[in-house]
Amino acid sequence: MTATEAHLARTYDDFDRILDQAAYDPLPEDWLIGVTDVVNSTAAIRRGAYEDVNFVGVSVIAALGAELGDYSFPFAFAGDGTSFAVPQDRRAQAASVLRQVIVLARNDFDLELRGGLVPVRDIRANGHDVKIARYAASEHAVYAMFAGGGRKWAEAEVKRGRYAITPDDDVSRPDLSGLSCEWRPIPNRHGLILSLLAEPLEAKGRETFGQLARRVLEIFREDQRQGHPLPLTMPTAKHDKQLDADKWLEVAANSDFRKYDDILRLTLDCSAAQADRAEEILRDASSQGQIRYGAHRQTHALMTCFVPSSDLKGHLHFLDGADGGYATAADNMSRISLTK
Repeated sequence: MTATEAHLARTYDDFDRILDQAAYDPLPEDWLIGVTDVVNSTAAIRRGAYEDVNFVGVSVIAALGAELGDYSFPFAFAGDGTSFAVPQDRRAQAASVLRQVIVLARNDFDLELRGGLVPVRDIRANGHDVKIARYAASEHAVYAMFAGGGRKWAEAEVKRGRYAITPDDDVSRPDLSGLSCEWRPIPNRHGLILSLLAEPLEAKGRETFGQLARRVLEIFREDQRQGHPLPLTMPTAKHDKQLDADKWLEVAANSDFRKYDDILRLTLDCSAAQADRAEEILRDASSQGQIRYGAHRQTHALMTCFVPSSDLKGHLHFLDGADGGYATAADNMSRISLTK
């Protein structure tokens, strides 16, 4: 599978479809999975630097696309880190970008970014897989989804120090053209912004996870916008930025408030009652050993934007909670697991 063929992996415009394992296509053995995460992101959040954490996470995507001259490679944003996939013959370029962004994170934001490249062959040799599907959030914005458990295994190995990319101070700055954080935190409209994570346990759990996830998503379909955290009218920008109504609706349509990368990740504007019902479903499933889950409630959402120079209509908008978001939900997931 070439980079172009990966781009043409099956694409769905119904989010429910990507919850089925049968929707995914395996990556070739000679590909690599790249993973990054901000070390001790919890401390960064506490000092008010979560916007910087998000910016650094998306920087890897922007810089790698600029280096490759093509943004069709699979990638997924997870709040305090990023996952992506590239062919083996792009390893040198991917490693160079990782070094650049690691140094950028340290020098510009006082953040320690960890990054690594893991061969798909090694992932499969250890009993996991990496498969992808594409979700078309809109006509022009398509996001990659990861399944098979291998992305998570790769992340754990890099955290242990294996496959790590060592930073080098003698690197150029990454090309972050088109990457910006132009919007102030976006207030909720229904009571709160919910950052919700749910992860199936083991292969059998992944096969039945779609049914559980649909039950959770159905709660938020009571609202016409299905929990979308961006309003229909433009919120407050940082520098008096103005968009006409149609352009703002494009921004909202192109955003990634729902995603799956071995973990279901949701950023939702909802009521406390809806959040309670969703967490009750997940709590019951967790008590039965089907899943792990984590949740975090806050008042605002946060958006980091990227406009690829090669496709101005394909502008991408990465959403998270503005007060801990996915990172805090992940910490809560870990604490819940430890108490079981």
